[in-house]
Amino acid sequence: MSTVLMVVIAVVVVAALAGAGLLAVRQARTRRLREQFGSEYDRAVERHGGRAAAERELLSREQRHQELELRELDPRQRDQYREQWVHVQEQFVDAPEAAVEQADRLVTVVMGERGYPTSQGFDEKVAHLSVEHGRTIDHYRRAQDISTRAARKEASTEDLRQAMVHYRALFEDLLAVPDGERAAAPSPAAPAATEPAPGEPAPKPEPDPETRAERAPEAGGPGDGASERRPETKARRDDESQPRS
Repeated sequence: MSTVLMVVIAVVVVAALAGAGLLAVRQARTRRLREQFGSEYDRAVERHGGRAAAERELLSREQRHQELELRELDPRQRDQYREQWVHVQEQFVDAPEAAVEQADRLVTVVMGERGYPTSQGFDEKVAHLSVEHGRTIDHYRRAQDISTRAARKEASTEDLRQAMVHYRALFEDLLAVPDGERAAAPSPAAPAATEPAPGEPAPKPEPDPETRAERAPEAGGPGDGASERRPETKARRDDESQPRS
């Protein structure tokens, strides 16, 4: 085999390996973006007319998301916002349209408290939220669509109820406790044993109730030693009282 042919074969092999590696990287990136953005991935593909352009747009969202100074809510804030949500839900019975408007405002307040920009348009809000809340961002889109129709008096009461459900999904996602914070929460501690005072003997452990029941059978029962000895003693006394021949 000539040297030129060996070089050509080596170049082909290297190119094939590089192509396979690049394909594996692209497939892994596509899989990650699909899992992260959920329905937003398909929506981006449809809007941009192809996967490559859609993935570039989603990667751009990630870059802009990294520039945000996001923060988690403390437990007190979570409780306060959940109480406010309860009040909004209670208002739905008498004024459903007003309740949906308040739900939209409350979600926006929580977004701002978390560090998301809220003064921009709806599409920009979605773009920022979709990076970490891709699984619930479609709820936000549906809720906003119903709110828009409600403003034109085109939404039924059932539509408004669905809007509340959709807003609630994103609301709870924004208030969710991070995994790291949940893992760091202290578990209930077992009661500590009482230490004896200096110079006092250590207390003897109290036997288990079942063990006590086995060790102390009921008086007169099968395990009572006194009841087992009484018939034998009475028989011996009767025998001694009989006259000897």
